[in-house]
Amino acid sequence: MINSSFLCGGTGWDRDGAFLRLSDPAGQPAALRLGHGAELRFRIRSEAPRYCLGYELVHEEGRKPRACPDQAAAERGYQCRRCFFADEGRLVHNSHRGGDLPAGLRSFLARPQWLYIATFADGTTKVGTAADQRKTLRLTEQGALAAQYVARAANGLQVRILEDAVSSGLGLPQAVRSGHKCASLAAALPDTVLESINAGHADDARTLLLDREQQGFDVVKEAWTRPEAFDVVLQNPGAGLYPLPLGAGEHGLVLRGMLGSTALAATDDVGLSFLADLTALKGQRLELGAYSSALPALQEPLF
Repeated sequence: MINSSFLCGGTGWDRDGAFLRLSDPAGQPAALRLGHGAELRFRIRSEAPRYCLGYELVHEEGRKPRACPDQAAAERGYQCRRCFFADEGRLVHNSHRGGDLPAGLRSFLARPQWLYIATFADGTTKVGTAADQRKTLRLTEQGALAAQYVARAANGLQVRILEDAVSSGLGLPQAVRSGHKCASLAAALPDTVLESINAGHADDARTLLLDREQQGFDVVKEAWTRPEAFDVVLQNPGAGLYPLPLGAGEHGLVLRGMLGSTALAATDDVGLSFLADLTALKGQRLELGAYSSALPALQEPLF
């Protein structure tokens, strides 16, 4: 990477593994792979707590990101006011509740979608949706430890109606904070327990869906296969939470593994590994360079 300053768009996954989404000062996209041994060394000294990540235009083939033309501070979530109102991607979540939709978004939503039940390290369980073409990677990015698909809907409108029905009928949330997922990995429940929790919620969801008269979907029973890459993180149960706030100051992390947006990382202090929620970098300007983490005094019981 030629420039050392980048705006961070958070973590992502593809078939090659995890990466950090970046864009240079001109808005050109870049990526930093987060494979084993990769070094993430940066400084954050922003004038604003968070910067705008731009907006999305949605077409039949998928979402097309656009950089914020003003490189402005974020006002709503990860967007400035201008990009918030230009963003077609945000309309996806409420598309089933009525209102006019752009033609490209209607075409995008016409594709098949999946409804899933995902369980995280402490047993917290959510209901969610995944586009047909991102059926597997969606759950990988979410950091699920056990998951099942419970329905395949004809389109994005139908699947979101089902999501609302399962959420309200079973009391399952539609979102789980990334910080909660990261913290729960410090004391993950055994796989057998998580699979049992997930199977119970998934069966309840299928029962609820079978009683619906709504057309345009099929109830399915299909398990998601957790990627082997997660094992590196799960096989280090002694790792504590990274003790510094990632959104400010200087940091030097050496990646050992990734699970969703959580990194298992070492610092320059020999023998210490931590769990770090890299979602904290989203919307921040990172100055990449030869930086390191100045760790506070840590109590031995934390390890």
